[in-house]
Amino acid sequence: MPTARETLLDAAHAALAARPWHAVRMVDVAATAGVSRQTLYNEFGSKDGLARALVRRAADTYLAGVERALGSAGGTGDRLAATAAWTVRATRASALVRGLLTGCWGEWSPRPGPARRSASAVPAQRRADAGPPTPAELLGQVRDRAVAALDEGRPPHDPAALGMACELALRLALSYALVPPPAGVAGDGAELVRDIVDRLPDVAA
Repeated sequence: MPTARETLLDAAHAALAARPWHAVRMVDVAATAGVSRQTLYNEFGSKDGLARALVRRAADTYLAGVERALGSAGGTGDRLAATAAWTVRATRASALVRGLLTGCWGEWSPRPGPARRSASAVPAQRRADAGPPTPAELLGQVRDRAVAALDEGRPPHDPAALGMACELALRLALSYALVPPPAGVAGDGAELVRDIVDRLPDVAA
């Protein structure tokens, strides 16, 4: 059963589908979640706190998908292709993920404010108040996770080449997410990532 915090975050996320963040009212979020407004403030502290928690959850959801993609079957090219495909899907589907990965926040998204020191009694909110990663930090986190996952059990290779391949796959995925192929042409960059990685010496396996 979802916690009150998750229910409130779901309600706030649903509200964003209907109106820009500045028009989302705390009282409406609480009513949709079926809790009191005081419960909402107890959990997040303020509307800014709710915004930071929404963005933090989006980052965590994206990274969880990265972990699943990196754990999929196949060799290096297959797993990086799966990661690229997930990045494209997540970026196209979520304005929050798109903002996290590009730094471009529209009026419909809660632009994360500066990190703040929180005295909140809610551990999850203290983590959210620490602020979301910058696009460069998030890309670095994904690259480092990819290198760690793909390096496991491999024969000797060039670690720098593997790191470069991981970053290349992610940046290529972002290009597909931000500039989709022409109408009628399917594509998420996965096949191109697989082909490029398979051609790289000291990486393909």
